[in-house]
Formats: sequence, structure tokens, C-alpha cells
Amino acid sequence: MASGSTLTAWLSGLDGPRLARVLATRNDTASPPEPRSVGELADRLQRPGSVALALPLLTLPDLQVAEAVAALGTTASREALAKLLGATASEAGRALEAVLETLAGHALVWPDHNGRLHTAAPLRQAWDAPLGLDAPLAELLADMTSDELRGMLAALGIKPPGTKQQRIAALVAHHSDPEVIADVVARAPAVTQKLLTHRAGSAPRQPQAIVFGTPGPVLEPGARWALDRGLLIQDRRRYGPARMPVEVALALRGPTWRAPFAPRPPSPQLVSITPAEVEREAAASAAALLTQAASVLSACSSDPPARLKSGGIGARELARIGKAAHADDAVVRITLEAAYTAGLLARVGDRVAPTEAYDVWAEREPAERLATLLQAWRELPLTSTRARDEDNKALPALAGAPPCNGCRQARHGLFAAAAQLPAGQGVKNASDLGRMVAWHRPLADTPPTDITPFATVIREAEMFGVIARGALSALGVHLLAYDAEGLIATCRRLLPPAAETALIGGDLTAVVAGTAAARVAVVLDATADRETSGTASVWRFSSGSIRRALDAGRAPGDIAADLAAIAAGPLPQPLTYLIADTARGHGRVRIAPAACVLHGEEPALLSELAAHRGLSKLGLRRLAPTVLVSRSSLDTTLAALRAEGYAPVAETAGGTVRVEKVRPQRAAPVPAARQADDKRGTRSTAIRTSKVPGGADIDDLAVRLLAAPPTAPEPDPLGSGVPFGTDTEEIVAGYAKHLSYSDVRQLAQAIDAGTAITVEYVATAGSRTVRTLSSLELDPPYLEAWCHLREAERVFTLSRIHGVMPQ
Repeated sequence: MASGSTLTAWLSGLDGPRLARVLATRNDTASPPEPRSVGELADRLQRPGSVALALPLLTLPDLQVAEAVAALGTTASREALAKLLGATASEAGRALEAVLETLAGHALVWPDHNGRLHTAAPLRQAWDAPLGLDAPLAELLADMTSDELRGMLAALGIKPPGTKQQRIAALVAHHSDPEVIADVVARAPAVTQKLLTHRAGSAPRQPQAIVFGTPGPVLEPGARWALDRGLLIQDRRRYGPARMPVEVALALRGPTWRAPFAPRPPSPQLVSITPAEVEREAAASAAALLTQAASVLSACSSDPPARLKSGGIGARELARIGKAAHADDAVVRITLEAAYTAGLLARVGDRVAPTEAYDVWAEREPAERLATLLQAWRELPLTSTRARDEDNKALPALAGAPPCNGCRQARHGLFAAAAQLPAGQGVKNASDLGRMVAWHRPLADTPPTDITPFATVIREAEMFGVIARGALSALGVHLLAYDAEGLIATCRRLLPPAAETALIGGDLTAVVAGTAAARVAVVLDATADRETSGTASVWRFSSGSIRRALDAGRAPGDIAADLAAIAAGPLPQPLTYLIADTARGHGRVRIAPAACVLHGEEPALLSELAAHRGLSKLGLRRLAPTVLVSRSSLDTTLAALRAEGYAPVAETAGGTVRVEKVRPQRAAPVPAARQADDKRGTRSTAIRTSKVPGGADIDDLAVRLLAAPPTAPEPDPLGSGVPFGTDTEEIVAGYAKHLSYSDVRQLAQAIDAGTAITVEYVATAGSRTVRTLSSLELDPPYLEAWCHLREAERVFTLSRIHGVMPQ
């Protein structure tokens, strides 16, 4: 691998603007504290985490070239790279130079003064087997003894030099010539030729588990001939299968084999469009989404949704919000996720409720509201409208899933792909943008439920008006450039100001064109039921909606005055009649809270009870001359009246007098104690003389137990404060609250030893599954592992692991 000093020398030779571009592209080093020297910057760029942050930003040809460089080894010539990629022609060569310039800008691949290419140390680790190739010969020969190297050279007919390094250099020089390798393989036995041809075209096999007590893996037929000549290299400790050096594999693949290299993005079918058409459709989509989003957040404000025990807002609550706001599931999900990221929503106990920032947001103009949601959506760490997991089970919203950088890169790749379309052109089918996103961000994530690549992300962009008529709108241009001021200016151009009035018709409907102002929406939501939301919103008045306003304490005159203040004209007569008729019947029947009722035939006696100071704690209230209600329970009221010298009786639910006959209590029978042999002793005597297993007397056993030295209990790291066995145990125990200490210890041991383990896992949807995991990597509060159930890499939340079972 390339050393840090080589990178330091290359960075030192850059001018100011190029060094600034390296810092800009590797934003993990641009954040405080700033690097104090080029050497410190080089050290940061060599860290595995820094390389992992840079790779998702690369396009497909960038990744293809980086993989080819990693396959060739720590240092490779431009000529060998161009030949491997088939980029020797002028056009392909220029594309390759542009890609190398991009990789150098990310400090992943850079040239030295001799023109050879160096790579960042962790870059090769990004691929288990780049291009399906193993390590270079020099790396595989490092552990060979000098005698083993001499034997290989002798088998090839080469006179061995004197030192080990000279012998390695001689073997590398011999194997670097593809024609020489082809000639050697042509003289091999047929079984060896078949083995080498098969191994050259397949990825290297991973070592199997080590079984102690066995001499090592059994060699494949024909492998010994190849091992004797360095065409295959066996690990010195004989662990795992024999490995084929990259030089041998490339030679056997033949001179016509080329690594994949796609310098040009896919060409979708285009149609002609005008900027006015794009702007018109973007404005319509953005206005419709903003109106529905305002309705969704208003519904959350009126009745905050409850969270599931496993976290997030479940399907039932999402359906309730969608019904109240007249919005589909996708709109509800994208609004909740964007609003939560923007700070408009927050968790309050077991519910999710609007914050004070929501009140400020609701008072703003539509342009500012839309810009806030757009900026939050751009940086969402997930695909917000994804409703199903890989098992087709419903996913809750706001579930707090692990951040998905690939989901964020999918949106950024969509912006970049659409920005590359020719001016005045849009894709005929929006699904064609998915292939372009895959070229611009090949490491981006697409939901497994998407029929076409990145269909969900494209649909979200269309909902916001970022993609319109198959092209990037002005909103998307500003999002791509992180231009907040330009984004707000464009939103103001696309969206009209909030509607301050409503058109109230004689059919008892109120229509608001565009986005309703906050005060208009508040008045209409309080007095009418919302029927539709979109470019225009419709509310309908009914006796039920007016009664709801009266129940909230509004007087009939206040309701009419509020509606008149927002109406575009005078209130229609049917609405004024509806308000008056509903108010006339409102409150004719009243319901009072009561724990019990007191009644009798003497009004004077009941008046005395209501005025009695000693009974004030009962909360007695007179409803009729012979009827009182009490806020206290029947038994409490009965006891209080009797304590003051009265003689009330209780009634049953049927109105009959309750009989208070008290039955005498009796204890349950106790089995007779076992008597001694003479059957004359008392129970205490029987107990004292009974025997324990082994024939010992209980008294003697007690004496021995009292005399024995105290035995310390087993240490309990989870409760006694005794230190944990390892740091991994302490980290796992801090997050996996559902696991016992023995389970924590098993899981931590599997993580440290790299062994497989079976766990009981509760998914975000609430379902329980049993999964076998291997290749465990601890990244608190998450656990990254290979899931044998899904046959894919998965990220598991430690707090959702409820049980551990060893393999």
C-alpha cells in the first residue's frame, strides 16, 4: 500500500486551488479542527473512514478505474491501467485522464514523479477481490522461504539468484510477461490447465474454518504442478485454498480481456420541452404537496399521533392522519419525515407532536414553507416514502432506523443525472432517470420493492416539483448547488402568496385557491370539515362541524364574525341559518359528571346534606329538590354520611336496597404436620427431628452452615458494578438492554472472535425473527453483519436484539 509520505509529497506539490479542491471533496477533513500541516492532512486522508466517505460520491467510471487500480496493486503504471481498461484510443484515453484527475481530487489515486499511480492504503480493502482478482505475486510471496523460492525458480528453468529479495524479483519479472505465463501453462498437464483456467475466471475463494488436528486443506487435482512453479501460492500455514496471483490470472484471461469501463452515461429517450412547461408543472406539483403537507401537520397538531412500542408511527396512525388530511400514504410519510428533520415535529413521551417552530412555520408564506421542507428532504438519511421492507411488511414512519448514506446519495445522484440532460430536453419516461442515477451514484441504495431502479426517489422528486416533465426544475438546480437564497427566490416565483380569503358558497362549502393562510386554515378547520387538498382546498360546513365549534366555547356570533372576516363576500344565508339552528339546539341536554347519586323524599333533608360543612369534601351538588350528585364514590359517600350521624342505605344498579350482610371469614385448612416416630411430639418437635437427604439432622446442618465461612456470590457486572470482562461486553450491555449478562457475554465473544451467532431480533415492523449472523462489526448503537436469512449485509440495532443462541 502507498505510504503516507508518498501522499504527503504529492499534496506538497499541489498549488493552493487544487489542494482546496481536495479538502472540499473530502469534507471529513474540512470540518474543525483544521489540519495543521500537509502531513496531518495526508494522515487523515489515509484513514479507512475517510475513504469510505469518498467512495459513495464517485460515478460509475470513477469506481471502475479505482477498482482496476486496486486490482493492479499498490503502484501501477498508466499504460498498464489503460491497457487493462481498453482505454488506449484517444477518446477513451481522454476519459481515463479525466477520471484519474477526479480520483486525485479525492486523494484516492495520485501519480508520483515517475508517472506511476499510488493508491490510498484502505482503497483496496473496499473490494474483497477487485475485478475478481487476488493479490499481486510480490505480496503473496512475502511469507515464502528462500528455499521455496529457489524451488519455484528451478522448476521454471531459471537460475536462482543469491538472496530472497532477488529471487522474489526474478519470479515477479518472469510472471509479469503474459506470453511467458501462457507458454508455461501450455506445458502443464491437462488437469492443471483446466484448474488454472477455471480459477482465472472466478473470484478467489475465501478460507474455510480452521479445524485443529488436521494437516490442512486437501489440494485440488493438478494443483501441485502449479504450486511448484508459483502459478498458485499456498499460505505458509496451509490455511485456506491456494491463491492465484493477479499477474497469472490476467495472463490466463487473455490479451483481449478488458476490465469494465463505461465513461459515458446511458442515453435515455428524450423529448423536447420548454422552460415554461417545466416551471408550470413544477409549480403545480409543489403547490399541491405543500397544501397537503400543511393539512397533515395540522392533523398532527389537533391530535398528535401515538408511537408504537417498538418505535415510530404505525400504519393505523398513518391511515388516520391521511384520512383527516385527505392525503395518501406517501404524502403523509414524506411530510412527517421532512418535518421531523426540519424540527417542526418532535417526540413527546409516547406521541409525536408539533414544536414551537411549527407555529412559526405555519405563519410564513408558502415559499418559505416549501423551501424548509425541500432542504430537509434533500438531507433525509432514508427513503421517506418507502412503506414496505424486504419481507413486504409495513414499515412505520419516524422509526429511527440507522442512517442510510446510500439513500441520501440516491437523491443527490438524481439531481446530478437530471442536470446532465441537454437544455430543452427531458426524458420521455421518468423511469429512464433510474439508469442515469445508477451511473452517477452506483453505490446509492434503491428500495428492494422498486420495480425500476430508484423509482421511489424519482417519485418523491416529482411530488416536490424537483423533477418536472422529465427534467430538473429550477428547484432542483438550487438544491444541487446548496443555494438557499436562490431556492427561496424560486419558490416565491413559483408559488403565489397565501390566500387570505375563502370563497364561501350557498352549498355550504368554502374553497381556497392555492395555499391557505394560517388564520384562514385555523378558522375553517374549526368550523368545517376538509374534503379535498391540493391546488385548491375545499371545506364543507355541517351541523356537526358547527357544533364542534360551539363545543370549543365559541359563541354563535363569534363563529359568524370569524367566517365573515375571511370570506370573499357576505356570508350566504344557508350558512347563517345553519349556525343559528345548530346554536338553538346546542346545550338543551346537559351531562354532569357524578360518581354516585343521592335521592330521597324529603327536600329539606337533602338541602341539609348539601349545606353540611362536614360533607363538603364529597362535592355534593343539587340537581333537583330531591336529587344530589356526589363526586366521590358510593362507598366513600356512604361512610362519610354515617360518620356524621346519618343513616343512608345503598342501592344496587337495579334500584333495590343493597343488603350489607357480612359473612364471617374462615381460614383455609392447614395440613397436619408430620409427626415423629413416637407420634407424641408437637409440630415443632416433628420439624426439629425430621431428617434431610443423607441422614443429617436439620439442627446439625444449621450448625454446620453457620460455622462455614461465607461464600461470595457470583459477580454480576450488570448490577454490582464489577468491571466487565472486555470493553465489547460493556458496549453491548449499554445498548442491548433486553439481554441477560450471559447473552451479552456470548454476543461480545462472537464479535471479538469473528464467529457466527444466532439472535432473536425484533424488526422495526414489530415482527420477531431468528437470524444467524456472521462477519460481525460493532458500530454502536448498531451491529453490521452478514445475515444468512437474507443472504446480504444488514445493519441491526443492538436494542432490538432480545436473545442470543450460540452456533
